[in-house]
Amino acid sequence: MFVTTNNDAVKNTSYKVVIPFYSYAALALLTANLLLFFSAESFTGHYFHPHILAITHAMALGWGTMIILGASHQLLPVLTESRLYSVALAHLSFVSAAAGIPLLLYGFYVFNMGWPARWGGVLILFSILCYLINIAGTISKSKTENAHTVFFFTAALWLLLTASLGVALVYNFAYPVFSKDSLAYLPLHAHMGIIGWFLLMVIGVGSRLIPMFLISKYSNPRLLWLIYILINSGLLIFLLLFLYYPTASFYLVPVVAVFAAVALFGYYCFKCYRQRIRKQVDEPMKTSLLAVAIMLLPMLLLFIIIGLLILNNMNTRLVLVYGFIIFFGWITAIIFGMTFKTLPFIVWNKVYHQKAGLGKTPNPKDLFSSILFKAMAITYGTGFVFFIAGVLTVNIFLLQTGAVFLVTAAVLFNWNMIKLLLHKPVTT
Repeated sequence: MFVTTNNDAVKNTSYKVVIPFYSYAALALLTANLLLFFSAESFTGHYFHPHILAITHAMALGWGTMIILGASHQLLPVLTESRLYSVALAHLSFVSAAAGIPLLLYGFYVFNMGWPARWGGVLILFSILCYLINIAGTISKSKTENAHTVFFFTAALWLLLTASLGVALVYNFAYPVFSKDSLAYLPLHAHMGIIGWFLLMVIGVGSRLIPMFLISKYSNPRLLWLIYILINSGLLIFLLLFLYYPTASFYLVPVVAVFAAVALFGYYCFKCYRQRIRKQVDEPMKTSLLAVAIMLLPMLLLFIIIGLLILNNMNTRLVLVYGFIIFFGWITAIIFGMTFKTLPFIVWNKVYHQKAGLGKTPNPKDLFSSILFKAMAITYGTGFVFFIAGVLTVNIFLLQTGAVFLVTAAVLFNWNMIKLLLHKPVTT
């Protein structure tokens, strides 16, 4: 695997770079779900609520983005067959984001767009800039060309644009940066991040890791390039329509393009599954494949939302569910699965790299608890369903019950992470 072989040692990124991102993300997941529990009532009103803004950004930045940054610092050198361009930039990216995210979340939660939110946004933007430079530098030394690295770099560009717009929207509360208020640009900011950053990166990483962990013979670079074109063209069309011709019915064009890309990626994963050599599929891999299926849910919901917009019948309940499924559904599900497929190899390499060949060592999958993972997955799925039901019915009891399950699952995730990260060497 990509972090275990001696031949790959030259291009492996040190665990000291990667593990802080994973650890921070685990705590951010717990924080976001605790905020969800204490702010359950916020989900009975409009989606533009200070607490919902804080929770959304805790999931998007603290959870999703931080863990992707960590994983990509490990994976990209393997894809490019070269060393990470700069370890110092990786550390600087982590420290800057780690400091900026709490400041921004505090500003959102109390709805004070003063210095904490502004400096938080600037620090996050600086972190992303460091990451982008590191990505570009690593890819420039690449010995091979593949679609995955293009997905990486393009997603990083979209992330920078998303963060730049986000910082501008924070300043727009006090200064006339834009001609309209910040709420008017929220759909643009959100979808640049969701489609440009998360979807592109998830497909770029998933299209490499899913066949690798399934030990699948399937490969289809042309299909990946088609997916890449559909996503980026769809997002660019949406951007142009939003800025220059914001007619609801026309939004169906970019949505169809992105929906087609998601469906094709589902087909790609299905073919990988069918042509796998490893017939037994473990729980983390099942969770990752389930996440691919969940990706279709917000796309289908988006068709309904646009249909209602065409009829001038905006439904804030559906918008809340749409966002919740994205951040607490498919993004979280695929991170759950891939964390316990990638991190065990990183920890194994850290603990046993010097001991390989000196005795029998445990398998990477033995470094975490499969029982805890199953309990986490079941608990999280239960909370996910309860919370969505609570949003749709505007029922506080269902919302809080769902949040309790989600907090419990986050605790189980952190427990398993601690067990994994504190693993001591065992040889026989």
